[in-house]
Amino acid sequence: MDRDLLLDRRSFVRIGTLALAAIVGGARSLGAAGPDELTDEVKKVLAQHFGMRTIVPGHVTLDVPDVAPDSREVPIFIEVDLPMAPDNYVKAIHVLVDHNPDIYLAAFDLTPDLGSAAIDTRIKMRRSSHVRVIAETSAGELWSASRMVYTTLNGCV
Repeated sequence: MDRDLLLDRRSFVRIGTLALAAIVGGARSLGAAGPDELTDEVKKVLAQHFGMRTIVPGHVTLDVPDVAPDSREVPIFIEVDLPMAPDNYVKAIHVLVDHNPDIYLAAFDLTPDLGSAAIDTRIKMRRSSHVRVIAETSAGELWSASRMVYTTLNGCV
C-alpha cells in the first residue's frame, strides 16, 4: 500500500474531532433553538408547573457535557448559589429536557437542613436537546440555567 494514503492515529483523531465540531457547529447554525427559544410544548410544561411566574437566568450552575456519547446516562451536576437559611432557601430543583417524551424530567425537593442546593445525577435523553434547570425558592422566585447537549446514541423511546 502507498504509505502516503495511510492515516496515523493522531491524524485520524484530529480529522474526527474536526468533523464532529463541524457537525455540531452546523447544527447550531441550522436553526437549533437557543435557550430563549422555547417550543410550544416546553411553554405548556412551564405554564403547568410554574404558572405565569417569571423565570430569570442566573444563580444556577449547570455542568453537563456539550456532547454526550451515550444519551442513556448523561452526567449532570446542578448547583445553586442561593442561601439555605430556614426563612429563605431553595425548596426545589426542576430538570426539563425539551425533546424527551416527558419534558418535565425530574424534581428534587430540598430543605434548608441540607446546607447547600446541589444535585449530582445522571439523566436519560431521547436525542440532542436543551437541558433546562429551574431552581425554585421558598419565596417563590424562579432562577434558571440551560445548555444544549448533543447526543450520539438514542437514549429513550
